[in-house]
Amino acid sequence: MKKVIIVLTALFTVALSAQKKEKQKGKLDSIQKLDEIIISTTVIFGNKYVAENRTGSAYYLSPKELAKFGFTDVNRALRTVPGVTIYEEDGFGLRPNISLRGTSPERSSKITLMEDGVLIAPAPYSASSAYYFPTIARMQAVEVLKGSSQIQFGPFTTGGAINMISTQIPTEFGGNIRASYGSFNSNQLHAKIGGGNKTFGYMIEYLNYGSDGFKTLPSGKNTGFNKNDVVAKFKLNLFPNATVKQSLEFKFQYADEVGNETYLGLTEQDFDNNPFSRYASSNNDKMTTDHTQYMITHRFNFSKDLRVTTTAYRNNFARNWYKLNDITFNGDKQSIANVLNDPNTLSDHFSIVNGTTNSGADAIGVKANNRKYYSQGIQTKLDYHWYKGDAFHDIEVGFRFHYDEEDRFQWVDKYSISNTGILDLTTAGIQGTDANRISNANAFASYITYKLKYNNWTFTPGIRYENITLQRDDYGKNDVTRTGVNLASRENTVDVFIPGMGMNYKFNNDFSLFGGIHKGFSPPGNQEEEKAEESVNYELGTRFNLGKLKGEFVGFYNDYSNLLGSDLAATGGTGSLDQFNAGEVKVNGIELLLNYNLVKKESQFSLPFSFGYTFTNTEFLNSFGSSDSLWGTVTAGDELPYIPKHQFNAALSLEHSKFEINLNARYNGEFRTLAGTGTIPTNEKVAANFIVDLSGKYYVNKKFNLTANVINLLDNTYAVSRVPAGLRPGHPFGIYGGLEFRF
Repeated sequence: MKKVIIVLTALFTVALSAQKKEKQKGKLDSIQKLDEIIISTTVIFGNKYVAENRTGSAYYLSPKELAKFGFTDVNRALRTVPGVTIYEEDGFGLRPNISLRGTSPERSSKITLMEDGVLIAPAPYSASSAYYFPTIARMQAVEVLKGSSQIQFGPFTTGGAINMISTQIPTEFGGNIRASYGSFNSNQLHAKIGGGNKTFGYMIEYLNYGSDGFKTLPSGKNTGFNKNDVVAKFKLNLFPNATVKQSLEFKFQYADEVGNETYLGLTEQDFDNNPFSRYASSNNDKMTTDHTQYMITHRFNFSKDLRVTTTAYRNNFARNWYKLNDITFNGDKQSIANVLNDPNTLSDHFSIVNGTTNSGADAIGVKANNRKYYSQGIQTKLDYHWYKGDAFHDIEVGFRFHYDEEDRFQWVDKYSISNTGILDLTTAGIQGTDANRISNANAFASYITYKLKYNNWTFTPGIRYENITLQRDDYGKNDVTRTGVNLASRENTVDVFIPGMGMNYKFNNDFSLFGGIHKGFSPPGNQEEEKAEESVNYELGTRFNLGKLKGEFVGFYNDYSNLLGSDLAATGGTGSLDQFNAGEVKVNGIELLLNYNLVKKESQFSLPFSFGYTFTNTEFLNSFGSSDSLWGTVTAGDELPYIPKHQFNAALSLEHSKFEINLNARYNGEFRTLAGTGTIPTNEKVAANFIVDLSGKYYVNKKFNLTANVINLLDNTYAVSRVPAGLRPGHPFGIYGGLEFRF
């Protein structure tokens, strides 16, 4: 951090000198020239200008950026944002693992995820693991917020918040159809239509995409997926001629997925021989999901300075991931994670996994991870701003009443396997005899933030309040009708204030310095008296323009007093979701973002280049044991697993009125899969990788385009993780062609 501060101080000095020169030319731009507007509650920034002028670090993935590659994989879309760390799992981005500034990445459970300003994880408080993730292919924009002002968007305030903005209702009639087809029988059809006038607006959207998958089973069964999304929005402007403007907007969204996906990876030797193979014992693994969202939003515009927006919402999510769970040989039952971690010692178990033996009855346990979730609530936001002299003031107040629930009703079927790789059901499980419990959370959240802009200064103090009650009722494996005869209940309550303060000083139109400090918070589990995750987080950065070079440089430091880990099956654990205390941890690093256009503005070509770099350093400050978790046994001084020290993304585009070509290259540094320090042991390492993607468009006319995409242009073979059970490959070379038609 000392080096970061030295560099920022140098930039501060340069900026101060530039400011003096500008003052000699005349007075700096008046604050009134900045058009302050009240942003809808469905967005955080709404555009790049607002994102680039916040007192905290922020990034806005615009519609143009998302359209360049026609992203269907959220991992690839977010790689362009500094401070974002991701480890992949399936190669298509169906269930991403996202970390912001070193938060625990597993199932994106430690960041605030939203769609149109509403919490979107299946049960954000009681079971935050994102087994449902909105389809990035239907998003119009994505907002990533880090730093102090994220306290508006809890409950997770350590790393940051991600808000995905779905297709907005257009102001005039129009539509779009996009279709593509390519490698692995991958296909996509995306259609939307909408329109509006002074009184009424609407938008209807349909998306289908899927693939046969790039992995192979001995049976020849495909390893892909198929997803559908439907979105409908309707907006009515009430009393359009009245002085006080009001509107009602209704949103309905439905999504489903059927995917032949598994938790089972490969051993080191088998990954080296054929990284895209799958073992026969995972032949029956399948994920089925459906998701619905209902939102109704009332906007009350009292004046251009005062708006009150209220949203009521309900999200439903049901999933059953029917997947290989355990292997039993001679009465010795082992998880698939244990078998893949030590296939030599557990060679008899492993021969059942890969289907090279005739097993006994009930040797293979396939768990039906059957769960239902819902979350519902109502939130309101009041925004009032005014000018007084040279100062601009803005007060924002928000409230949210929220309830969410996870209902686990699971069972295990038992199979045998032959040396031809054929599975036979030997004992059908009884529903509810594996996990039979309901977890829920009641939460009240509120916040108030104040923005003051005076001359070149901007200050944004704020405070958030969360009151959360978490409960669990466990009916046990012998009470499948839930009479309550063996009911075990527990409850935990947390009451917390989360303050934050951001600052920005604008030397001139080319240099600004910003910084902040805020409290990081993550809700605890439902175990009695379990403490929440807490930290104090700092950032200091600058935004600058040097001729055609535009950039942002940020240093951050997260000081955890109590980091929480979760027992997730997705990380090789038991899947209990119980959290445990990891104590004191420090996370620090730097983020760099540069943008440069290599040709002059008057040229008929545009050649924009961007480069993003993230350095992340992590360290446990105490020792503990967590053999069933992602971290393993921890000694003070160890680094957090699954967080690479170095990663960068570089993008270059050639743009013309008739065509565009886009090249994107990303480097993901090596990372360890268990906590440790020094050289990473081979069996605990995911090696660094360098992946290049290519896309192109040819504009036949103003309404019709031809598209082409190449994923993994250099056809690199690489591992992306070692969890949940064994090594997993990234997406191999794939080529896709398509068309777009607008009307």
